Amino acid sequence: MTLKRLTIILSLLACTGIASAADAEFYNQGNPPGRPFSLAVRAGDVVYLSGQLGTDDKGLVPGGFEAQSRKAMENVAAILKGMGLGMDNVIKCTIMIADMQKWADFNKVYVSYFKPDRLPARSALGANGLALGGEVEVECMAYAPLKK
Repeated sequence: MTLKRLTIILSLLACTGIASAADAEFYNQGNPPGRPFSLAVRAGDVVYLSGQLGTDDKGLVPGGFEAQSRKAMENVAAILKGMGLGMDNVIKCTIMIADMQKWADFNKVYVSYFKPDRLPARSALGANGLALGGEVEVECMAYAPLKK
């Protein structure tokens, strides 16, 4: 790669708001001690949320798939709120479902957390082993421009 090409690439990256790892902000408010991950990490204008299960401080919530789906979405919303953001900031979600036959059931819960004209990009996949035996896990990215 030529020096000119490298300079152009680095300039483009700088314009997109991508931060260096040293500039990343790690959010852990409410994360129980001993968990091997941050709840969210801001890198430039994007906030990456760790996957959220349908758990509270006692573990998986009772009530099955729908209850776990709602609680996972509530956990996403709570992390965003703690960072001064909301569901309108979400731009991408990845949904992992233990039983893909419940995909339509998840969609009914999911869409209730977003405005119809602000649905994030999304992927959904079947998973045969979610943490804690969960039935659904939701991972999101949010766009939150840094104030200059």
